[in-house]
Amino acid sequence: MNTPIQDQVLEELKKLPQELQWRVLEFARALAQSTPHGVPARELRHLAGTISAEDAELMREAIEEGCEQEGTQDDT
Repeated sequence: MNTPIQDQVLEELKKLPQELQWRVLEFARALAQSTPHGVPARELRHLAGTISAEDAELMREAIEEGCEQEGTQDDT
C-alpha cells in the first residue's frame, strides 16, 4: 500500500527522463544506506545511572578539551 508521499514521488518520477530516474534511484539507495540505525531508548534504560558523577565530569572535560582543540587545529 502506497502512502501519499510515495504516490507523489512516483508521479514526479514518471515525468523525468530515464537517465534522471536512474539518478533518483541511486540517490534513494544512498539515502537508505546512510540512514543511521539505533537502539530504542527502552532498551538502554537499564544503563541509566551506571556512570558515576566523577566519570561523567571527566568525560565532559575531555569533550570540551577536544572541541577546543578542533577549532584551533591547522589544516595544513
